[in-house]
Amino acid sequence: MIKVCNLSKKIGDVQALNNLSFEANDGQITGLLGPNGAGKTTCLRTVFGLLQADEGHAEIDGIDVAKSPIQAKQQLGLFPDPFGLYERLTPREYISYFAELNGLSRTQAKDATQKVLTELHMDDIADRRCKGFSQGQRMKTALAQAIVHQPTNIILDEPTRGLDVMSTRVLRDLLKALKEQGHCVLFSSHVMQEVAALCDQVIVMAEGKVVAVGSPDELCQQTGKDSLEDAFIQLIGTDEGIAA
Repeated sequence: MIKVCNLSKKIGDVQALNNLSFEANDGQITGLLGPNGAGKTTCLRTVFGLLQADEGHAEIDGIDVAKSPIQAKQQLGLFPDPFGLYERLTPREYISYFAELNGLSRTQAKDATQKVLTELHMDDIADRRCKGFSQGQRMKTALAQAIVHQPTNIILDEPTRGLDVMSTRVLRDLLKALKEQGHCVLFSSHVMQEVAALCDQVIVMAEGKVVAVGSPDELCQQTGKDSLEDAFIQLIGTDEGIAA
């Protein structure tokens, strides 16, 4: 479970987060939805400990990220940009490296790496260098790195950005599988159809604040709209949200 409590963060002259609070529960996919500049990425970076909040705090399974960063990160998997892989490494080397970085011994990392390679059906590419990988192969390698240490929580920042249709479909299926296994999945996206299809709960953000919380259907009912896109535009009060 991920809990954000009254987070505030100013970056330069911009109030990126403004007393932001919400919860993302285990066994659910929670989406952060908001226009550009709403604070989605700042929020996720603060939850992961990459940024320090000016006020408030974030908790991972009850662990304060600022007070116990190493312990908190061991319960958290971060899906990186799949196009930023270390191309000279094989998936096995890449995944094992991050497994050890997240506290596993060398033997544990070896076993955990093989397990996740098998689960994601990657045995055929496990010992090939990442250079020249397809989008789908890169995506699977990036996700394997995020879940190899079996964190209870997964964070993804616009995970389908740059992926083709088939790779996006594979990723969606993998996220649904993680949800069914009881994981807490928190991601940001600007793709309305993706949020509507995947999310159990949607956090609508604007100007660093929570504007509304609910399932896609609940947000449509709340606004009297037939689509999540129309509901979103009404909730944030501007047509600029279409490009978010």
